[in-house]
Amino acid sequence: MAFNYLDHNAGTALAPNVLEAMLPYLRQQQGNPSSSHRFGRFARAAIDTARAQVARLVNVQPEQVWFTSGGTESNNQALNGIRHFHSDGHILVSSIEHPAVLQPAYDLQRYGFQMAEIPVDGSGYITPAALSEMLGADSRMVSVMWANNETGVIQDISALSQLTRQKGIIFHTDAVQAAGKLALDFPASGVHLMSLSAHKFGGPKGIGALIVDNQLDWPGYVLGGGQENDKRSGTENVAAIAGFGVAADYVRNQLESYQRHCLALRHQLEQGLKSLAGATIFAEESERLPNTVFFSLAGFDADTLLMALDKYGFSVASGSACGTGRQTPSHVLTAMGVEANKALGAVRVSLGLENTAAQISELLAILSRESERFNHLLNR
Repeated sequence: MAFNYLDHNAGTALAPNVLEAMLPYLRQQQGNPSSSHRFGRFARAAIDTARAQVARLVNVQPEQVWFTSGGTESNNQALNGIRHFHSDGHILVSSIEHPAVLQPAYDLQRYGFQMAEIPVDGSGYITPAALSEMLGADSRMVSVMWANNETGVIQDISALSQLTRQKGIIFHTDAVQAAGKLALDFPASGVHLMSLSAHKFGGPKGIGALIVDNQLDWPGYVLGGGQENDKRSGTENVAAIAGFGVAADYVRNQLESYQRHCLALRHQLEQGLKSLAGATIFAEESERLPNTVFFSLAGFDADTLLMALDKYGFSVASGSACGTGRQTPSHVLTAMGVEANKALGAVRVSLGLENTAAQISELLAILSRESERFNHLLNR
């Protein structure tokens, strides 16, 4: 049986040349980047190269790239940094954020802050009007994800950040799902902080970055060793950083072909889903990531459908990989006003360059058979 991976929003295979870039620092180039001998200098040069590569991905200067262990740490470093500037006030985050933003935002309440969720409309958007209505004199920080990991809905980050810039409010965006799938321009977006994670676009797991406005004196988060310009101490994971850089260059150069490929497959899948009785495609009319389809079939809960597809060799998800196993509706769909019975059946297909039209045709055939079987049992 062939195995068909359709869960690229959870994690991706290494992009071409990423492993080759990492191997020297896992084998013979064992030097510590903080050492002044030649092995240390080799390691330092690899980090400098990767920092420049990641910087090009989002159009910033290399010194604005702070390497972290991934998107979760970057989000935590962004949210917790507000305590360096304020001791109270409101933190506003969208109601559809990943838990890596929602949980540290709520945790700030222990330190005297108040937290509120910005509502989304039925299409999954945060409107400038909705944000503007919530901003006040004591608003300290806003965090809105660039693209949602479940629905794929893309927010108008520049329009939202413009509202906060005018009021001197810090704006953070979790761009973990957007990087590698969309063209990102940090300066043009108007944000102060941006989170990235390498394994979402062909880099290794366990490495990410926080991109920081060079006019912002954001505090260090891990102290003690002086690495990352005293912002994130600890001996650097040179191999992962090198792989991150190569992956960043690869997706930047492949972006247009990636988008064309995934959009064609997404259209094929959605047209096929529309022919199935009881199929719902969430946020269908919204601007979305080119690779993401979030849908449900009437009568199926997500776990049942996932297991049925897994039996045929198709790997899909019930939303965020971090929420797998939940028995409650997706908080993203709930925020959009989707009724619980539909939300409980939500399944996410997230595509990549290695996926093919033949795989989508096979997936649709399986979904059709399962749907017919369910309806036959229902009507017995």
